[in-house]
Amino acid sequence: MKLTSVQKILWALVGIAAATVTALQIWGIDPTETATPQDPAFRAVFELTDHTGMVRTQDDFAGQWMLVFFGFTNCPDVCPTTLAEVAAVMEGLGPDASFVQPLFISIDPARDGPQALAEFVPQFDAGIIGLTGTPEQIERTAEGFYIFYEKVAEAAAPGGYTMGHSSQLFLFGPKGDFLTTYAYGTPAEDILADLTGRLRQ
Repeated sequence: MKLTSVQKILWALVGIAAATVTALQIWGIDPTETATPQDPAFRAVFELTDHTGMVRTQDDFAGQWMLVFFGFTNCPDVCPTTLAEVAAVMEGLGPDASFVQPLFISIDPARDGPQALAEFVPQFDAGIIGLTGTPEQIERTAEGFYIFYEKVAEAAAPGGYTMGHSSQLFLFGPKGDFLTTYAYGTPAEDILADLTGRLRQ
């Protein structure tokens, strides 16, 4: 389903607003400034169920770099676009891809159980692990990552609603420490260049 011009504008506004809130909450600085790994940061903390039905926490990925994105499987544009960029990054990493784990965390637990995620994430062929949970678990995880999301009525969408949500891609280091975010629309080659540089430091 293609977004209308109005919907595209609304998605852009959601992304801008969410990015501003995220910057203010996490760093307490002017959101137009660039955050660096030296800024006061949070850590990746979660306990969710993956698309195979296994319970996962941040400890399962200790020693790996994590690319984390929040979205939902019925997302018409932002989520598949971002995951396609992640797939391109993973392909571009070559052998270094073994050090990086992409995670897709659903903010739509009512529709995105393990089965829905199992049908969705393999489409991107990038080793992405889909994660979901109870509404309470998702809310707690989103708050921990300073993620905005909300249900938006849309008669033509499955279940009669869509989801508005933050659209940045998070990068965490091997110790679960936050390093940076990539704004929606950041080209895969830019993410790849930044990530490769970090891996080789």
